[in-house]
Amino acid sequence: MTKPESAWFNDCYKSILDTPLAHWLQTLPAQMNEWQKSQKHGEFDKWCRLLAKIPTTTPSSTTLVDEVRIGSADDIDQYTQKKILGLLQQFMPWRKGPFHIHGIHVNTEWRSDWKWDRVAPHISPLKDRTVLDVGCGSGYHMWRMLGCDASRVVGIDPTQLFLIQFQAIKHFIADNRIHFLPLGIEEMQPLNAFDTVFSMGVLYHRKDPIQFLTQLKHQLRKGGELVLETLVVDGDAQTVLMAGERYAQMRNVWFLPSTDALTVWLARLGFENIRVVDKNFTTLDEQRATEWIEGQSLKDFLDPEDITRTIEGYPAPQRAVIVANRK
Repeated sequence: MTKPESAWFNDCYKSILDTPLAHWLQTLPAQMNEWQKSQKHGEFDKWCRLLAKIPTTTPSSTTLVDEVRIGSADDIDQYTQKKILGLLQQFMPWRKGPFHIHGIHVNTEWRSDWKWDRVAPHISPLKDRTVLDVGCGSGYHMWRMLGCDASRVVGIDPTQLFLIQFQAIKHFIADNRIHFLPLGIEEMQPLNAFDTVFSMGVLYHRKDPIQFLTQLKHQLRKGGELVLETLVVDGDAQTVLMAGERYAQMRNVWFLPSTDALTVWLARLGFENIRVVDKNFTTLDEQRATEWIEGQSLKDFLDPEDITRTIEGYPAPQRAVIVANRK
């Protein structure tokens, strides 16, 4: 019997045939075969069995423009709604969203829709563009990209639970223009083919930010657009914070540059038309604990006496969005 992930990947391969991404097929199928053999999470097959139990529904409407909303509660009976709810809860924690599915509000830790609303006014229209979302999480922003009429959206993220969460949403939205691959960007060949590359909330997790930005560049066609969102600090072109063992309780945080320093990095690497289009501090309303994560969130990672500082004493999370073009 064909494993579900094989079908997911095969659909992706078919969708990039006869496109500027077709040369990816020189390496991608072999990578995904190797992933299936040796890299799957111990819970992955169990998650797939749970996915298969999600009832098939006929949503009365689907919107991806202002939110991700699939159908209404009136489309299904109460038993079916409870079954869907129970299955989606098996895939917690849900970090990025929110999603609305037949009256079920998947109230994720992050209000990712707020981030999208800050980013969207400043980017080139996505209509008919081929888009890559690096570190896509559950895929929330990918659905919003599709809602902007992108011709093709590919998300990559090595976290396998996110792949499952994405497929749980895709169960209700049959669209062959959108695909998720369990890869890190370091595993991708330089495609030099995407019209727009998004990287939101990844740069500060990389030990070598210059290498990472170079990898993003090599996925873009000439003139293509990079949309980069990351943690920053205040300061001049020489200001970069390297936190100690933890930053806001996160162990895997490395470099937090100022926006001026980040602009210098991008210019050195061959980007032009570099502009900082948004800068804001993450609020306790945008990132918070909900019943869909059952754990701590931003409030627990800030100094209770001074929420402008992290619990370790660093500046509280401030995020910037930078848009640039590949020369």
